[in-house]
Amino acid sequence: MKIGIPKEVAAGETRVALTPSVVPQLIKNKYEILIEHDAGAAATCSDELYRQAGATIISDTLALYQSSDLICKVQSPQQHPLVKKHEAELLREGSAILGFLSPLANLQAIRIFVQRKITSFSLEFVPRITRAQSMDALSSMATVAGYKAVLLAAGQLQKMFPLMMTAAGTVPPATVLILGAGVAGLQAIATAKRLGAKVEVFDPRPAVKEQVKSLGVAFVDIPVQENVETSGGYAKEQSEEFLKLEREVIAARLKKTDVVICTAQVFGKKAPVLITREMVNLMHPGSIIIDLAAEQGGNCELTEAGKTVRENDVSVVGAVNLPAQLPVDASQMYSKNVLNLILNLYDAEGKLRFDDEITKGCCITHNGEIVNSMVKAALTS
Repeated sequence: MKIGIPKEVAAGETRVALTPSVVPQLIKNKYEILIEHDAGAAATCSDELYRQAGATIISDTLALYQSSDLICKVQSPQQHPLVKKHEAELLREGSAILGFLSPLANLQAIRIFVQRKITSFSLEFVPRITRAQSMDALSSMATVAGYKAVLLAAGQLQKMFPLMMTAAGTVPPATVLILGAGVAGLQAIATAKRLGAKVEVFDPRPAVKEQVKSLGVAFVDIPVQENVETSGGYAKEQSEEFLKLEREVIAARLKKTDVVICTAQVFGKKAPVLITREMVNLMHPGSIIIDLAAEQGGNCELTEAGKTVRENDVSVVGAVNLPAQLPVDASQMYSKNVLNLILNLYDAEGKLRFDDEITKGCCITHNGEIVNSMVKAALTS
């Protein structure tokens, strides 16, 4: 079975789906690895490193797609700027694709998959079960994003993060408020704490309180809770009444907050607005909001994806694709997730294990049909 790794064409994308370090293990499992010329260059994975690992380098994009049984990508298929075709149309009919397909936001690609009988696996839909943890690329990239978000804030804030005792007097620590204690939030907590900031965390889920407090940071309680978590471990949509209560609790902290890291997202839905324009104006000049939910609409009312908006001298950063700013480690983590998923999806003969819970969970299309109920509903609505 041949696995093809094309060069990512999305603007600003620097990651690669497979690094040279995992190629020998795939070859050991009887896979042949085809790498598009310079596919890993931005992540410091040279063609020569791939050759040494046993992969074959292919210069022609069309040849790579047509020669591959399975295409592994990072970003979802889109219009190829050089080939002048949609990447979904480059796939050989009946072949397979794996990556962050964002199927709910890329229905055009899903339609093409159905027409061409492409089997597609979306990493966002890997079930959150213990056995799938090593395949959970969403969590891996959230870890990178949470870390980088704090570094962005530290680089832009006009004061230092740690408490300092100097001959010129005491410099108080910066106060960082983190909204959401999921994977990205937990990494943001750890990073901000290591940098010496005073960290406070808000999350409406009572279950994470002890986890947050074990990290040695303050947890902001909300007086009344409603069920805010799905059985699959994702946050779910909240009532407007509950959101209003959350905003009141958050607003009470903003006057003394230097940095807010927003990480609250609802799988497959628009991100909840936790900070309104009026709340931004409560913050003191020079404060910063880093919104990791920017691509899902943002946790801040003023957020614009990929842009920095200034309101009353407060910067609202619509952070987009932060893992691409750390392509070396992000690619290594993503690559390990992809390796583990491939070895789980296919048996020793190269046949799909469709009786497996993980395969069923992340498969979007197969044999000319949409097999994921959420995506099917979105396409027919």
